Amino acid sequence: MPEPRLEDLTRRLADCPPEFLLELPDEEAGLVNPGAVLSDALAAFGGPPLAAGEAKAVAQRRGARLAMTAAWLLGHDSFAGRAGLAPKAKAFLLSLAPLAAAVEPGLFVTDADRREELARLALRALGLRAAGESAAQAEDRLAALDSLETRRTAELARAAQERAREVREAMKRKAAEEAAAKASRE
Repeated sequence: MPEPRLEDLTRRLADCPPEFLLELPDEEAGLVNPGAVLSDALAAFGGPPLAAGEAKAVAQRRGARLAMTAAWLLGHDSFAGRAGLAPKAKAFLLSLAPLAAAVEPGLFVTDADRREELARLALRALGLRAAGESAAQAEDRLAALDSLETRRTAELARAAQERAREVREAMKRKAAEEAAAKASRE
């Protein structure tokens, strides 16, 4: 079976139904059932539906929106008929909460880089890669797009800058104290 074309996957994400991205008020929360959407996606892979506890965990607003978008992606024809993907698909769908916390889920539909990132994450999770790419190319491109790594790197850089600022201030205080001590000795 041929490998999925990245362009086809990102196009599918761009065509994601808007209902998957709605921020529903509590009284309307039953209009779109994230557990049912994910269970349907898993059934297409021949897997069992989500357990009640799993469905409840996915129902968190931001995580649910990204998981439903990913489920829409997994419905692409290029994944159909591939044996043994149900457990991998389930693990992928249940692993998206940290990414949803870091990046507005709607961007995985509207932003080209985020669409590519989600498509590549899905491919990696399923043990596949985009047509025409080597494993190294696929990993390099995903690393360049990785929102969680970018966020972690930015946080490390901010922490390093803060530490450098603290060191500079400590050095200034020490220099001022030494100057004051020298002046009092003279």
